[in-house]
Amino acid sequence: QVQLVESGGGLVQAGGSLRLSCAASRSIFSFVAMGWYRQAPGKQRDLVARITSTGRTTYADSVKGRFTISRDVAKNTIYLQMNSLKPEDTAVYYCNAEFGGSNSYWGQGTQVTVSS
Repeated sequence: QVQLVESGGGLVQAGGSLRLSCAASRSIFSFVAMGWYRQAPGKQRDLVARITSTGRTTYADSVKGRFTISRDVAKNTIYLQMNSLKPEDTAVYYCNAEFGGSNSYWGQGTQVTVSS
């Protein structure tokens, strides 16, 4: 079993920044890809950003130019740098690790709240 531990969420004013971290209990190269998803109350969980084992990144249109996903292989950690935050970015953010097919692990989630 893999553990994904997220940190870095919190309350921030619109226009501010936060950096989320997700530490994995094993090498992140063992995963096909890792990413960040978010879920706002009453809405489905959506992809925010994803990085493959080869380093290819994908972003939701709503965060392009504002959010950056990155990784530190030595620390088995991925990050999500979030700049120019908007109230609509408010959600619980979940770390995800894909290991083949439709199988993946999820973190426990971290709350991000952006006040207007």
